[in-house]
Amino acid sequence: MGAPTLYSALKFLHVIGAAILFGTGLGIAFFLFRAERKEGPAAIAATLRTVVVADYLFTATAAVAQPLTGFALVRLGGYDFGQTWLWGSLALYVVIGACWLPVVYVQIRMRNLAEAAAADGEAELPASYRRLSCIWFWLGWPAFTSILVIFWLMIAKPV
Repeated sequence: MGAPTLYSALKFLHVIGAAILFGTGLGIAFFLFRAERKEGPAAIAATLRTVVVADYLFTATAAVAQPLTGFALVRLGGYDFGQTWLWGSLALYVVIGACWLPVVYVQIRMRNLAEAAAADGEAELPASYRRLSCIWFWLGWPAFTSILVIFWLMIAKPV
């Protein structure tokens, strides 16, 4: 077996980036969902501190790398940039970004509200936190669904 080609190396990075985006998003959703249903403000604040860091370290890095490796793969693989599956993937990637950017802001506000409630010894989170949590939840669905469709488009490459 020969040395990996540039194309193989980029494809590896692209797949790893997709796994990081999917896994980090799913993990964040799971842990925050559980914390909000089982824990008090202090534990929720701790969960959100980790969520915000994970989004910066993993999601943001992979989100930047994905289009770079993707465009390089299209070019090196000889794919036609006019193919529907590529444009569909790009459109869905924009949907994901349009959901994720406000989610980062919402998560920071949620973290701050949970930290304030914990510092004040509150047993419950304020109504403003619950409103933000609802926004966070509903922005997650189109992003999650979009990434699943992108996976399918990348594998099937329908005409």
